[in-house]
Amino acid sequence: MSNFVPIPASIKQQLLTQLCERFEDAIFILDANLRYLSVNATYEIMIGYNEEFLIGRPLGIYSAEFLSEEERAILKDITKRLDNEGFYENDFSMATRYGQTLECHMTYRRLCVEQTVYHVGMVRDMSSIVKDRKQVAHLLNYDQLTGLPNRKVFLSQTSELLLESYQEVVIVRLNIDRYRNLASTLGTDSINILIEDFVKRVSQLEMSNLRCFSHFGGDDFALLFECNDANMVRNQLDSLMQMCERPYALVNDVIYLHISVGISYFPDHGNQFSELLIKAEKALHYVKQNGGDDVCWYNETINEATTDSLQLEAELRVAINDCQFVPYYQPKVALDTGAITGFEALVRWQHPTRGLLKPTNFIDAIIEHKLSFELFCQMAVQIAQQLSIWQAMGFAQHLCINADAAEFSHSKFFSFISNLFTQHDIHAHQLHIEMTESSLMLRHANVKQQLTLLKELGVCLALDDFGTGYASLSYLQEYPFDFIKIDKSFISKIVTDRTQNAIVKAILDLADALDMQVVAEGIETEQQRDLLLQMGCTYGQGYWFSRPITADEATEMLTQQYSSK
Repeated sequence: MSNFVPIPASIKQQLLTQLCERFEDAIFILDANLRYLSVNATYEIMIGYNEEFLIGRPLGIYSAEFLSEEERAILKDITKRLDNEGFYENDFSMATRYGQTLECHMTYRRLCVEQTVYHVGMVRDMSSIVKDRKQVAHLLNYDQLTGLPNRKVFLSQTSELLLESYQEVVIVRLNIDRYRNLASTLGTDSINILIEDFVKRVSQLEMSNLRCFSHFGGDDFALLFECNDANMVRNQLDSLMQMCERPYALVNDVIYLHISVGISYFPDHGNQFSELLIKAEKALHYVKQNGGDDVCWYNETINEATTDSLQLEAELRVAINDCQFVPYYQPKVALDTGAITGFEALVRWQHPTRGLLKPTNFIDAIIEHKLSFELFCQMAVQIAQQLSIWQAMGFAQHLCINADAAEFSHSKFFSFISNLFTQHDIHAHQLHIEMTESSLMLRHANVKQQLTLLKELGVCLALDDFGTGYASLSYLQEYPFDFIKIDKSFISKIVTDRTQNAIVKAILDLADALDMQVVAEGIETEQQRDLLLQMGCTYGQGYWFSRPITADEATEMLTQQYSSK
């Protein structure tokens, strides 16, 4: 301590003065009447005025009569707080000499030196922080692609409107149809351009009574209306649907966007926001279930249908787990001898309370809830087991199973089929797989690859419902099918309708030229069978021969056939 030398008062004063001059925050000193006495260099740079200009001028630079009412109120508040508390702190937007607006945090302290009152102010420029906060707030509240309010903002605005409005409040939910397919086909950049163009067109409609147009993300949008009569929104939605009839031109594509729309409104459909949103989304889901490209206002029928759908989904998942689905077998016969050459396996649901159900009661729900691969696997295992039983009995008939593009596209499809032949004592040629033309229109490249691999395994392939699709001839040329199945719609009037007769004859001639076998479906009369045989058709199936039957009944038919030889 013997070497310690205190700083002289004059040096201390110089150090503090230099510190204030070099301080990053702006500092200024005011007299008792809030007039400038001194400012540091940072303050000069910040507001654009030098100390010489400021000294003697009031805080705010101009006399009170030249200030706005808001500015006068702020100064009055500062004076009052400093007189009463000796301290004032607040955030301000401060205009500079150069016309800029700075977001600042200001503090004022009342000090008394030698019985003279001074006010020391400190200003920190928060503009960059405020800007960052605004950017974060924008990220949290607005979709970055379209700039529209997001779901969070929509929920907030709708809730507030329901509390404040004395009019009817309409919630509209809408999705773009086939969005996933469009996104995978067009790619990220093009689908984003498409969404931006869609939003621009909707905004240009300038729909009256619209309170909020929100983008929940992807193809998911919402509209909020407030009006005296909810029916007034119908005209707005008509213009929206008409807008979708105009194509969008991308670099290499012309795209048509169709939308599904669901609506609910206060007060008829409830007074709670969550309830109204759920009902609008139920109406939207109903439209999508029925093909899309339509507008639906919520009603109780939709609610019942939605409830039934949820119950059906739960029951289907239990049915999959409990193996409630069973194959029924419809014989394929040689038309000349009537001998059974194989069977087509048709799925049935052995429901625990409703009895035996046909596919019309559940197949759409299976597809919608993405359970088709699980169902296919369950059916295929039962078919392989049945083939193994028949082979042990000396029967050589094949079994045919239907598959859709959804099954073919599954990553485990081919390995599953391959394992069937190692886990069960059956030959690959005994398993026939049928697929429809319509399913070929989806996932084109993947389906072709799967069919080629199956063909290499020795599996026989059949094109089902031939003639009902859009590009039958190209499919026959491109895919390795062994069989063509003529759809029953061409067989029903083949005896009396010359057009049907000619179509079937053309299909038979085409198959002969391509060295493919033909199976005629839906044969219900002896005359149909005889005419098809005369025309050169080799195989057929239909109620004339047998309805779909159980495995035991099919085994009995085969036993009788072999015993009569």
